[in-house]
Amino acid sequence: MVTGASRGIGRELAVALAGAGMRVGLLARDRDQLTSVADECAAAGGQGVAFPADVTDPAQVGKAVAAAESQLGPVALLINNAGRIEPAEVPFAEADLAAWWEVIETNLYGPAVMTRAVLPGMLTRGAGRVVNVNSGFAYRPGEAYTAYAVSKGALARFTAMLAHQCRERGVSVFDVSPGLVRTEMTAAMPMWADKGEGDWTPPQRMVDLVLAVAAGRLDALSGRFLHAGKDAVEALIAAAERIRQRDARVLRLVPYGDDDPLS
Repeated sequence: MVTGASRGIGRELAVALAGAGMRVGLLARDRDQLTSVADECAAAGGQGVAFPADVTDPAQVGKAVAAAESQLGPVALLINNAGRIEPAEVPFAEADLAAWWEVIETNLYGPAVMTRAVLPGMLTRGAGRVVNVNSGFAYRPGEAYTAYAVSKGALARFTAMLAHQCRERGVSVFDVSPGLVRTEMTAAMPMWADKGEGDWTPPQRMVDLVLAVAAGRLDALSGRFLHAGKDAVEALIAAAERIRQRDARVLRLVPYGDDDPLS
Protein backbone atom coordinates (compact mmCIF):
# COMPACT_ATOMS: atom_id res chain seq x y z
CA MET A 1 0.00 0.00 0.00
CA VAL A 2 1.40 3.38 -1.05
CA THR A 3 0.17 6.65 0.44
CA GLY A 4 0.43 9.88 -1.49
CA ALA A 5 0.16 7.65 -4.57
CA SER A 6 -1.61 10.18 -6.77
CA ARG A 7 1.51 12.04 -7.91
CA GLY A 8 5.24 12.57 -7.53
CA ILE A 9 7.35 9.95 -5.81
CA GLY A 10 4.31 8.01 -4.62
CA ARG A 11 3.09 7.60 -8.18
CA GLU A 12 6.54 6.49 -9.37
CA LEU A 13 6.75 3.90 -6.61
CA ALA A 14 3.23 2.60 -7.13
CA VAL A 15 3.69 2.04 -10.85
CA ALA A 16 7.10 0.42 -10.33
CA LEU A 17 5.81 -1.93 -7.64
CA ALA A 18 2.87 -2.92 -9.83
CA GLY A 19 5.25 -3.49 -12.72
CA ALA A 20 7.28 -5.78 -10.45
CA GLY A 21 4.21 -7.96 -9.96
CA MET A 22 2.79 -6.63 -6.71
CA ARG A 23 -0.87 -5.85 -6.10
CA VAL A 24 -0.76 -2.22 -5.03
CA GLY A 25 -3.28 -0.32 -2.94
CA LEU A 26 -3.20 3.35 -3.96
CA LEU A 27 -4.10 5.81 -1.23
CA ALA A 28 -4.51 9.59 -1.52
CA ARG A 29 -7.35 12.10 -1.30
CA ASP A 30 -7.88 12.68 -5.04
CA ARG A 31 -9.94 9.83 -6.51
CA ASP A 32 -9.54 10.97 -10.12
CA GLN A 33 -5.76 11.14 -9.90
CA LEU A 34 -5.64 7.75 -8.19
CA THR A 35 -7.74 6.26 -10.99
CA SER A 36 -5.22 7.59 -13.49
CA VAL A 37 -2.36 6.00 -11.54
CA ALA A 38 -4.28 2.72 -11.42
CA ASP A 39 -4.43 2.84 -15.22
CA GLU A 40 -0.66 3.37 -15.32
CA CYS A 41 -0.19 0.36 -13.05
CA ALA A 42 -2.22 -1.74 -15.48
CA ALA A 43 -0.19 -0.43 -18.40
CA ALA A 44 2.95 -1.52 -16.53
CA GLY A 45 1.55 -5.03 -16.43
CA GLY A 46 0.43 -4.99 -12.81
CA GLN A 47 -2.52 -4.11 -10.63
CA GLY A 48 -3.21 -0.90 -8.75
CA VAL A 49 -6.50 -0.19 -7.01
CA ALA A 50 -7.57 3.24 -5.76
CA PHE A 51 -8.65 3.69 -2.14
CA PRO A 52 -9.28 7.42 -1.58
CA ALA A 53 -8.63 8.52 2.01
CA ASP A 54 -7.02 11.22 4.13
CA VAL A 55 -4.08 9.69 6.01
CA THR A 56 -4.81 11.87 9.05
CA ASP A 57 -8.35 10.48 9.41
CA PRO A 58 -8.28 7.12 11.27
CA ALA A 59 -11.83 6.23 10.22
CA GLN A 60 -11.10 6.80 6.52
CA VAL A 61 -7.81 4.95 6.77
CA GLY A 62 -9.43 2.02 8.55
CA LYS A 63 -12.04 1.67 5.81
CA ALA A 64 -9.43 2.00 3.07
CA VAL A 65 -7.15 -0.64 4.59
CA ALA A 66 -10.06 -3.03 5.16
CA ALA A 67 -11.19 -2.60 1.56
CA ALA A 68 -7.65 -3.02 0.24
CA GLU A 69 -7.07 -6.20 2.21
CA SER A 70 -10.42 -7.58 1.11
CA GLN A 71 -9.64 -6.98 -2.57
CA LEU A 72 -5.88 -7.43 -2.72
CA GLY A 73 -4.91 -9.48 0.32
CA PRO A 74 -3.02 -8.59 3.51
CA VAL A 75 -0.73 -5.56 3.40
CA ALA A 76 2.82 -6.91 3.26
CA LEU A 77 4.50 -3.59 2.44
CA LEU A 78 3.40 -0.13 3.57
CA ILE A 79 5.02 2.94 2.07
CA ASN A 80 4.26 6.06 4.09
CA ASN A 81 4.93 8.60 1.37
CA ALA A 82 2.16 11.21 1.76
CA GLY A 83 3.67 14.48 2.92
CA ARG A 84 3.61 18.23 2.71
CA ILE A 85 5.78 21.26 3.46
CA GLU A 86 5.13 24.78 4.68
CA PRO A 87 3.83 27.19 2.02
CA ALA A 88 6.41 29.86 2.90
CA GLU A 89 10.18 29.50 3.10
CA VAL A 90 10.63 31.43 6.35
CA PRO A 91 12.23 30.88 9.77
CA PHE A 92 10.03 29.65 12.61
CA ALA A 93 9.65 33.16 14.09
CA GLU A 94 7.71 34.14 10.96
CA ALA A 95 5.82 30.88 10.44
CA ASP A 96 2.05 30.56 10.35
CA LEU A 97 1.32 28.17 13.21
CA ALA A 98 -1.79 26.67 11.66
CA ALA A 99 0.11 25.79 8.48
CA TRP A 100 3.03 24.62 10.62
CA TRP A 101 0.84 22.16 12.51
CA GLU A 102 -0.80 20.84 9.33
CA VAL A 103 2.65 19.76 8.16
CA ILE A 104 3.25 17.89 11.43
CA GLU A 105 -0.15 16.20 11.16
CA THR A 106 0.39 14.98 7.61
CA ASN A 107 4.05 14.00 7.93
CA LEU A 108 3.99 12.41 11.38
CA TYR A 109 0.44 11.64 12.46
CA GLY A 110 -0.40 10.35 8.97
CA PRO A 111 2.28 7.63 9.03
CA ALA A 112 1.27 6.76 12.60
CA VAL A 113 -2.37 6.33 11.58
CA MET A 114 -1.45 4.23 8.54
CA THR A 115 1.02 2.07 10.42
CA ARG A 116 -1.37 1.51 13.30
CA ALA A 117 -3.93 0.24 10.79
CA VAL A 118 -1.67 -2.39 9.20
CA LEU A 119 0.90 -3.28 11.86
CA PRO A 120 -1.25 -5.60 14.01
CA GLY A 121 -1.91 -7.80 10.97
CA MET A 122 1.78 -7.86 10.06
CA LEU A 123 2.69 -8.89 13.61
CA THR A 124 0.05 -11.62 13.62
CA ARG A 125 1.43 -12.99 10.35
CA GLY A 126 5.02 -12.55 11.52
CA ALA A 127 5.97 -10.71 8.34
CA GLY A 128 5.81 -7.21 6.91
CA ARG A 129 7.80 -4.16 5.93
CA VAL A 130 7.18 -0.45 6.48
CA VAL A 131 8.97 2.30 4.57
CA ASN A 132 8.75 5.80 5.98
CA VAL A 133 9.73 8.27 3.28
CA ASN A 134 12.07 10.63 5.09
CA SER A 135 14.48 13.44 4.28
CA GLY A 136 17.91 14.82 5.05
CA PHE A 137 16.01 17.70 6.69
CA ALA A 138 15.50 15.32 9.64
CA TYR A 139 19.21 15.30 10.40
CA ARG A 140 20.44 18.85 9.85
CA PRO A 141 19.43 22.34 11.01
CA GLY A 142 18.31 24.94 8.49
CA GLU A 143 16.99 28.45 8.03
CA ALA A 144 13.45 27.51 7.01
CA TYR A 145 10.87 24.72 6.77
CA THR A 146 11.03 24.05 10.51
CA ALA A 147 7.82 22.01 10.62
CA TYR A 148 9.01 19.78 7.80
CA ALA A 149 12.33 19.17 9.54
CA VAL A 150 10.69 18.55 12.92
CA SER A 151 8.16 16.14 11.42
CA LYS A 152 10.86 14.19 9.61
CA GLY A 153 13.09 14.07 12.68
CA ALA A 154 10.21 12.70 14.71
CA LEU A 155 9.44 10.25 11.90
CA ALA A 156 13.01 8.95 12.15
CA ARG A 157 12.50 8.27 15.86
CA PHE A 158 9.17 6.60 15.06
CA THR A 159 11.00 4.32 12.63
CA ALA A 160 13.61 3.41 15.24
CA MET A 161 10.99 2.71 17.90
CA LEU A 162 8.97 0.46 15.60
CA ALA A 163 12.05 -1.41 14.41
CA HIS A 164 13.06 -2.03 18.04
CA GLN A 165 9.60 -3.19 19.07
CA CYS A 166 9.18 -5.46 16.03
CA ARG A 167 12.73 -6.79 15.70
CA GLU A 168 11.87 -10.30 16.91
CA ARG A 169 8.47 -10.46 15.23
CA GLY A 170 9.26 -10.49 11.53
CA VAL A 171 8.52 -6.84 10.72
CA SER A 172 11.20 -4.51 9.34
CA VAL A 173 10.90 -0.71 9.28
CA PHE A 174 13.02 1.73 7.29
CA ASP A 175 13.62 5.44 6.83
CA VAL A 176 14.25 6.05 3.13
CA SER A 177 15.08 9.44 1.66
CA PRO A 178 14.48 9.78 -2.08
CA GLY A 179 17.17 12.42 -2.39
CA LEU A 180 16.38 15.63 -4.25
CA VAL A 181 13.73 14.41 -6.69
CA ARG A 182 12.01 17.03 -8.83
CA THR A 183 8.32 17.05 -7.85
CA GLU A 184 5.64 19.72 -7.63
CA MET A 185 6.66 20.27 -4.01
CA THR A 186 10.43 20.53 -4.46
CA ALA A 187 10.14 22.56 -7.68
CA ALA A 188 8.11 25.18 -5.78
CA MET A 189 10.72 25.60 -3.01
CA PRO A 190 12.77 28.79 -3.54
CA MET A 191 15.91 27.19 -2.09
CA TRP A 192 16.07 24.84 -5.06
CA ALA A 193 15.34 27.47 -7.72
CA ASP A 194 18.88 27.41 -9.11
CA LYS A 195 19.06 23.65 -9.52
CA GLY A 196 19.77 22.40 -13.02
CA GLU A 197 18.56 19.17 -14.58
CA GLY A 198 21.70 17.34 -13.50
CA ASP A 199 21.21 18.32 -9.86
CA TRP A 200 18.00 16.35 -9.33
CA THR A 201 17.99 12.73 -8.18
CA PRO A 202 16.44 10.38 -10.77
CA PRO A 203 13.27 8.80 -9.32
CA GLN A 204 14.57 5.40 -10.41
CA ARG A 205 17.13 5.55 -7.58
CA MET A 206 14.28 5.57 -5.07
CA VAL A 207 12.46 2.85 -6.98
CA ASP A 208 15.54 0.60 -6.89
CA LEU A 209 15.99 1.07 -3.14
CA VAL A 210 12.34 0.40 -2.33
CA LEU A 211 12.24 -2.68 -4.56
CA ALA A 212 15.25 -4.01 -2.64
CA VAL A 213 13.44 -3.35 0.64
CA ALA A 214 10.31 -5.06 -0.66
CA ALA A 215 12.35 -8.12 -1.64
CA GLY A 216 13.83 -8.36 1.86
CA ARG A 217 17.37 -7.66 0.69
CA LEU A 218 17.88 -4.88 3.24
CA ASP A 219 16.16 -6.36 6.29
CA ALA A 220 19.49 -6.32 8.16
CA LEU A 221 19.22 -2.51 8.13
CA SER A 222 15.79 -2.26 9.75
CA GLY A 223 15.47 0.92 11.80
CA ARG A 224 18.06 2.83 9.82
CA PHE A 225 18.24 5.72 7.35
CA LEU A 226 18.81 4.93 3.68
CA HIS A 227 19.36 7.62 1.05
CA ALA A 228 18.40 6.95 -2.56
CA GLY A 229 20.42 9.92 -3.75
CA LYS A 230 23.61 8.52 -2.23
CA ASP A 231 23.19 4.81 -1.50
CA ALA A 232 23.47 1.96 -3.96
CA VAL A 233 21.70 -1.26 -3.01
CA GLU A 234 24.74 -3.52 -3.40
CA ALA A 235 26.93 -1.12 -1.40
CA LEU A 236 24.41 -1.12 1.45
CA ILE A 237 24.28 -4.91 1.47
CA ALA A 238 28.08 -5.10 1.53
CA ALA A 239 28.28 -2.59 4.39
CA ALA A 240 25.35 -3.95 6.42
CA GLU A 241 27.40 -5.71 9.09
CA ARG A 242 29.66 -2.68 9.54
CA ILE A 243 26.61 -0.41 9.78
CA ARG A 244 25.10 -2.63 12.47
CA GLN A 245 28.35 -2.96 14.44
CA ARG A 246 28.76 0.82 14.54
CA ASP A 247 25.03 1.32 15.09
CA ALA A 248 25.19 3.81 12.22
CA ARG A 249 22.46 5.56 10.24
CA VAL A 250 20.30 6.32 13.28
CA LEU A 251 19.32 9.41 15.27
CA ARG A 252 21.52 9.56 18.32
CA LEU A 253 23.00 11.76 21.03
CA VAL A 254 26.73 11.97 20.32
CA PRO A 255 28.92 12.02 23.48
CA TYR A 256 31.78 14.50 23.68
CA GLY A 257 34.17 11.76 24.82
CA ASP A 258 34.57 8.66 26.96
CA ASP A 259 34.23 10.83 30.06
CA ASP A 260 30.85 12.21 28.97
CA PRO A 261 28.37 11.15 31.70
CA LEU A 262 25.76 10.68 28.96
CA SER A 263 27.88 8.25 26.98
